[in-house]
Order: sequence, then C-alpha cells, then structure tokens
Amino acid sequence: MRYISVKNLLNGVILFTSSVLILVTSASVVVAKQHLEIPVSGMVTMVDLGAKKCIPCKMMAPIMEELEAEYKGRAAIVFIDVWENPNAGNDYGISLIPTQIFYDAKGNEVLRHEGFYDKASIISELTKLGVK
Repeated sequence: MRYISVKNLLNGVILFTSSVLILVTSASVVVAKQHLEIPVSGMVTMVDLGAKKCIPCKMMAPIMEELEAEYKGRAAIVFIDVWENPNAGNDYGISLIPTQIFYDAKGNEVLRHEGFYDKASIISELTKLGVK
C-alpha cells in the first residue's frame, strides 16, 4: 500500500498538504471520509482503522497488502491511519485500534471487529458477503 498526503487530485496532478491522508488502492482512491465516500459504492468494503506504529496494526499491514492485491476489483480494502487522521476515530465510532469494519455492497455495516484479525477470518467474512 502507498500513502500520500494530498489536498486535491486534479487531472492526475497531486497537490500536497499535511492535513489529509489518502490510500491509493487497486479499487479506488480512498480519502479518509473527507473527499470520497467510504464504503466504496457498489462494492463490499473492509475498512481497517489503525496506525502504522501500533503493534497489532503492524501485524495487520502485510495481511492488508495481500488482501488488497488478491481482491483487486472485487472488494475495496481500505486502511485509515487514525493517528494521521485524528477525526477518523470519532467518525467511525471506534474505541481501540485496530478495528475492522465490513460493509456489504449496499453500504450497510455488517460486522465490526476490534483487535488483530487474521487473514483466514477476514477472507471468511468477505466470502460471507459474496466476494469470490
């Protein structure tokens, strides 16, 4: 996964600022709820709220990278760093990190998990939501 701080994305030109964190995923460009809708419209979405420096979050990072590649075009796999986006914790109503939130393709929250989540369990949840 690649992390970029931006203010605007115009015709492929990125204007930098330190106020907004985005994650460029294979499914879309996802901005921490300030510029682009999460969950991703019409797509099963998994949001992992964490921080690059928290221990269980670091353990999740390679899993998220693998899932992003494996589910390219089939599900949106999104990471939001709550230390770089302090409003995200309140926006998503989380009390600890990491927290994973799963949305169905209609945008309904269907599951919330707190703490480390292993890859097999995540795949199981994505499968239950109809992702093949």
